[in-house]
Amino acid sequence: MILEQFPLTALATIVALLVYFYCMVQVGKARAKHGVKPPAVDGPDEFMRINRVHQNMVEQMVFHLPALWLFAAAWSDLWAGILGLIFAVGRIMYAKGYYEAAEKRGRGFGISSMASIVLALGALVGVVMALL
Repeated sequence: MILEQFPLTALATIVALLVYFYCMVQVGKARAKHGVKPPAVDGPDEFMRINRVHQNMVEQMVFHLPALWLFAAAWSDLWAGILGLIFAVGRIMYAKGYYEAAEKRGRGFGISSMASIVLALGALVGVVMALL
């Protein structure tokens, strides 16, 4: 069973999904607070920042999740799980900073992006080695 082989990777996936869900809920709350009716994505700066956090999370998940699982399969559930949790912490930092001011998003973005890049490069090396 895959969960027995990759429990930490599965945990990191669930944590990332919970962060994603939290960001999604914040958009709904901001829509209600600021009267921004769907499908509009334009509104006060506070709404725009909250919405952008969610959109960026969607963009990052598309890159992160395959990299996470391919890295785990190629190398290690432990390291994939650790890097996956670092990604989630970075996303939380990104959201917290961006909710306050756009200028405060950089550190969280860097941390989460680096975790995903390491996962993707590690997965690539693992795939190339498997082909050789």
